[in-house]
Amino acid sequence: MADYKYQDLLIEKGDVVLDAGRNPVLIQDRAVIAQDIKHAIIESNLAVELIAERSPSKKADIRTKLELLVEEDVRLVPGTVRLEEPTEGTIYVFATTADFGDVTTEITNV
Repeated sequence: MADYKYQDLLIEKGDVVLDAGRNPVLIQDRAVIAQDIKHAIIESNLAVELIAERSPSKKADIRTKLELLVEEDVRLVPGTVRLEEPTEGTIYVFATTADFGDVTTEITNV
């Protein structure tokens, strides 16, 4: 049996994902960190504010708040968080973990 530092249930669209045998799908390490980042952003409601905001200066402030929120995760290397908003309603988060390399997560239609 493999040893993992982090393990969690896979959550998509607010629900636990089940495999063909109706058992919860487990994720490990880097995927856990990505999922935790995504959930922290969604729960903060900052993604909704960013998408709804029209003022460029206020959008920049919200992006900074999002970056600071993600930077709070002690499993990430400080200063490596980067956000991209390629289309309206989509936010990509890029960062480097301390133990597992680069991590990317996508938040869409929040």
